[in-house]
Amino acid sequence: MAGLIERMSLVIKSKLSKLLDRAEDPGETLDYSYEQQRQLLTNVKRGIADVATSKKRLQLQTDKLEQSLVKLDSQARDAVAAGREDLARQALERKALAQQQLQGLDGQIEQLDQQQQKLATSEKQLAAKIEAFRSQKEVIKAQYSAAEAQVRIGEAATGIGEQMADTGLAIERAQDKTEQMQARAGAVEELIAAGTLEDFTAGDQTQLDRELAELSTGRQVDDELERLKSEVGAGAGKKELEQ
Repeated sequence: MAGLIERMSLVIKSKLSKLLDRAEDPGETLDYSYEQQRQLLTNVKRGIADVATSKKRLQLQTDKLEQSLVKLDSQARDAVAAGREDLARQALERKALAQQQLQGLDGQIEQLDQQQQKLATSEKQLAAKIEAFRSQKEVIKAQYSAAEAQVRIGEAATGIGEQMADTGLAIERAQDKTEQMQARAGAVEELIAAGTLEDFTAGDQTQLDRELAELSTGRQVDDELERLKSEVGAGAGKKELEQ
């Protein structure tokens, strides 16, 4: 049972793979991949901007600390000059703490600067690869379109394409219907000629009316013929008497 299920699953996967392969448009696939790469490049650029922003923020803190160092050093000098060693000590302690913070910020700024440079290098390399991919995908799309057009032309010329097959079937159906209609028209004409069917296009006359009319016409022709014979015979007799 398990083996049967596995074989059925394999068959289904195979058919789905064929359907997907048939429905897949290489151009759409390449365009989607290109857009994904462009999105990645956008993310890298956004990362560079974030790093640059963080570095700028630290640089501003560094500038404030440097200004604070100058101020604390001046305060310590003023305190010493005033004989306030305790105030001078407090100012120097704050100066030492600010120097430690400044060193830490310098280290962070250096790390961010290195990270920014790496991202900038990666961004340039990625941009170059994406541009190369864009050119390559356009070439592949053009080649695929040309090959697809060639296949359609070949199928149309040989009649093996689906559209041409449908056209052939349509022609066959039209010919069959035409032959059937021609046969029906011939049969109707034969039935009308034989009197089986009445020709309703001949006014209100029935078959009986037409037969009686034909008899009347025949009698009229016979009477006219006899009259002509009599006239011709009488004329011939008159000529003989005159001679």
